[in-house]
Amino acid sequence: MASLLPRRALLKTAGTATAALAAVALSLTGCSTGPSTSAPASSEAASAAFPVTIKNVFGETTIKEQPKRVVTVSWVNDDVAIALGVVPVGVPKNEWGNNDKGSTPWKDAALEKLGAGFGTDKAPVQFSEADGINFTEIAKLSPDVILAAYSGLEEADYKKLSEIAPVVAQPELAFGTPWQESTTIIGKALGKEAEAKKLIEDTEATIQDKVSKYPQIKDKTFIYGNLDPVTPASTGFYTAIDNRPRFLSEIGMKLAPVVTQNTKTSTDFFIPWSAEKANELDSDVFITWVADTATADTIKADPLFSQIPAVKKGSFIADTNSSLTLSLSASSPLSLPWALDTFLPQLGAAADAAGK
Repeated sequence: MASLLPRRALLKTAGTATAALAAVALSLTGCSTGPSTSAPASSEAASAAFPVTIKNVFGETTIKEQPKRVVTVSWVNDDVAIALGVVPVGVPKNEWGNNDKGSTPWKDAALEKLGAGFGTDKAPVQFSEADGINFTEIAKLSPDVILAAYSGLEEADYKKLSEIAPVVAQPELAFGTPWQESTTIIGKALGKEAEAKKLIEDTEATIQDKVSKYPQIKDKTFIYGNLDPVTPASTGFYTAIDNRPRFLSEIGMKLAPVVTQNTKTSTDFFIPWSAEKANELDSDVFITWVADTATADTIKADPLFSQIPAVKKGSFIADTNSSLTLSLSASSPLSLPWALDTFLPQLGAAADAAGK
């Protein structure tokens, strides 16, 4: 159940999505107003691009002029804005995979480059989303736009937020927006379409450069799943619409047939799988998050989980770093380059263990 935590925290921001997660979970057994501005002055060309209209799952949103006060909800959206050089006036705290600042290493580094690190006068105000959308704190920040391109907003949230400011909601599936699409949408909302395009190109180039050093991962099959020896009913795997499998597919790996065959018509990001059928979870590499190394050892010794082919072969990655898991599950142009120096060596070693 632990590796489902990033998604669970995200889904608290949307009623419908929360209900969906609750079903999976059953089977898986402040008054600061912030800084006065969020972005440096933009060029006349960018300002001339407004008004812009952006479609979303609930309809469309029109932003009349280039936003100066930006607030984000969920994850990823603040990363993208910051990567585009825009410091939001308010962002949600990272409630999972976080550091002692309620932030992440990649976000801290980017904010510091912009002279707006947490603890400084120019830093974004942080608010909690532990209990869902924080409408009160968001309203206090008087935003010009609310970014939620990667989120699980439901229509009631969208309408309530829209009473505060124009809302850039997810285009389709809750928490199913690829980082490239989130970046494109947010770039348009901020009057930085050209910068967003370049950011995507540069990030993809960085990824490919780093991945090229690990040719052994190409065409290896994988499962990104969840294994919990304390609660075996939590066993399952992430589907192609989740950012983790999506990323691994983009760098040349192949989603295992057991996943594709059992998710052909699914719009769920996670599929429960009976621990009694763990031996059918066949792939070259199996990746999961665990709380600690002791849990990983327990999985390897478990009479059911030890029958997973990748566990048998030693091509099993049990990630104990929650920030690393977050960087892949809520991937962004900031998080992915940060993650790869740690993740790719693990992936390369697992691919080596899998053999040809």
